[in-house]
Amino acid sequence: MKDSKIYYSVGPLLYCPANNKSVAGHIIEQRFGSGFSLALCLEDTIPDAYVEEAEHILAHTLLCLYRQTMEQSFFLPKIFIRVRRSQQVQRLMHLLQESMSIVTGFILPGFSPDNADDHIHAVISANERSKRQLYMMPIYESPCLVDLRSRYEILYSLKDRLRQVEDLVLNIRVGGNDLCNIFGFRRQVTRSIHEIGPVASILSDIVTVYGTDYVVSGPVWEYFSGDGWAQGLASEIADDRACGLIGKTVIHPAQIPVANDAFKVPAADLHDAVSILNWDRSSHSLVAADPRSERMDEYKTHYNWARQTVFLAEVFGTR
Repeated sequence: MKDSKIYYSVGPLLYCPANNKSVAGHIIEQRFGSGFSLALCLEDTIPDAYVEEAEHILAHTLLCLYRQTMEQSFFLPKIFIRVRRSQQVQRLMHLLQESMSIVTGFILPGFSPDNADDHIHAVISANERSKRQLYMMPIYESPCLVDLRSRYEILYSLKDRLRQVEDLVLNIRVGGNDLCNIFGFRRQVTRSIHEIGPVASILSDIVTVYGTDYVVSGPVWEYFSGDGWAQGLASEIADDRACGLIGKTVIHPAQIPVANDAFKVPAADLHDAVSILNWDRSSHSLVAADPRSERMDEYKTHYNWARQTVFLAEVFGTR
């Protein structure tokens, strides 16, 4: 589903361990700023022995935020919970109770043929119990995607399974560092993930299979300090956009404004997009030079680009 602003609205997704006791205070005090979404992670950032403890800290965090929304005004990001396994979804629904009203959805790691059906059924069940719609964001990061002999079959099989909940899939997310780890790669601050051939080919195949129907988000950028980190992030986002990836996983608040700025739409693009969407289809011609006489605008060829451009401008603004 790419026909609504909501699917483009995740923006920079800030990852935070669910056992971080300070996150509620930081959000209420606006220390992270605005214009981001929040992922509270119960998976790979939490040691196995501390999952139950992390769940209760998560419950306290969300209850604090929920109560504060009724007492004061502050920027409340879209909140997602990254679970370990599908069974955790129902347990959290029971544990969080009224606090679920501020949760946008669940992040499903390692989405693969082995767990896809369980994940999908868990989200369907959660929506049956919820007063508001809960979205899902599956992460494509499994080692099964490496094998070229089965990759296409796996990707299309998973897409077929998602069809029953297509409107609930807010984004398709990709685990860039997890895919790099399979090969033993780690990109330097001057390198884009799109320069790492084996991983870039997986990302390209995911966009090819899903990009016509879903928003596919860009992978994490792990640098947040030191020389060149901001330039590196902005450069990789430029590559993301060129390859059809929208949005970015971030791991530090300093990355949020850089990512938001990088996704701003050039004013000239927005002008052309609006012109294309408002084209007089009764006209004798569906092609014309743009107002600056720099490139050709064509209604049938550029319609999907124009619609996406308007959604992005609504979310990120223009430059």
